[in-house]
Amino acid sequence: MGSKKKRSGDTDAALFREAMKQVRPLQAGNDRVEPQQQRPPPHPRQTEQDQKQVLQEMMSAPLDYAEVETGDELLFLRPGIQHGVLRKLRRGQYSCGAELDLHGMTVPEAYQALAEFLLHCQTRSISCVRIIHGKGLGSKQQKPVLKNRVNLWLRQRDEILAFCSARPEGGGTGAIYVLIKRK
Repeated sequence: MGSKKKRSGDTDAALFREAMKQVRPLQAGNDRVEPQQQRPPPHPRQTEQDQKQVLQEMMSAPLDYAEVETGDELLFLRPGIQHGVLRKLRRGQYSCGAELDLHGMTVPEAYQALAEFLLHCQTRSISCVRIIHGKGLGSKQQKPVLKNRVNLWLRQRDEILAFCSARPEGGGTGAIYVLIKRK
């Protein structure tokens, strides 16, 4: 019995040596395998495409509500927010932590600036801001283009709790105070 095992072991070793005769040993110091490079983090291409499409639709779609005029006051209160919050906002009782001036911007530029501004404010826990949209007196149609768009855009954003036209010393109907939900 013992000799049979030894013979098959010798045969296995001989077969192994025969199979490995073309293999060369590694040089000393070259026995390390380089680690694979890490893959880059995933990129949300579909989300970006969806956001671009929504932006294009918002820019090209006609306004589907009654446009406000130059002197019209803007008011918005998200359902579930107490009316006292809007009352204090209208009186200027909240301290504005940041300001955005949209004067002279095109509609796409204003949308981009507004989106970036709101994200900046929310990540820094700034809850009350002033946005200057102008009265539209400098537009070709002599109508408040940005005022109407800002009114629409802010109503569509979940993080906006309330907004109203500013007090006369804060810009009047050419600016708004906005309350932003904290993260």
